[in-house]
Amino acid sequence: MTVRLNLFGNPTATAAKAAGHFGTASKTILQESALPAATQKLVLLRASQINGDGYATDVWSKNALHAGEDPTRVNLVAAWRESTVFTDAERAALELAEQGTRIADAAGGVTDEAFAAAAEHYDQDQLSDLVMLIALINATNRMGVIVGQRGGDYQPGRLG
Repeated sequence: MTVRLNLFGNPTATAAKAAGHFGTASKTILQESALPAATQKLVLLRASQINGDGYATDVWSKNALHAGEDPTRVNLVAAWRESTVFTDAERAALELAEQGTRIADAAGGVTDEAFAAAAEHYDQDQLSDLVMLIALINATNRMGVIVGQRGGDYQPGRLG
């Protein structure tokens, strides 16, 4: 499959401007949030895997490794429930990310239990950043999947 559409092909187009705002919002959280950087990258990677976004999965797995994340942890993100390498706080964030990503699949959306578990580990600002990060990556993943952006060629460190 080839890329169907370059959202940034015309930098003055409405879509390019809007997509740029998504990037700016994500960058703000990635650079300014007190949410641990490792947690951010794990959440971004897991949501991207669930959404089948090859480009974002490539980006966030490579960025995590480039930032010094343990390869075992990166490799086990898709099976985090069956792994021993994640902290309780990371597990709570990954659960919130999964439920927030699978809203259409889950009858009740995000459960009170999942939200409460995350709230046990993160303060209100961190929790707000986590919610925004989950929402932004899901929107970004959908754009990437719709236009057919493929993974594999990303060079680590360019994004986040």
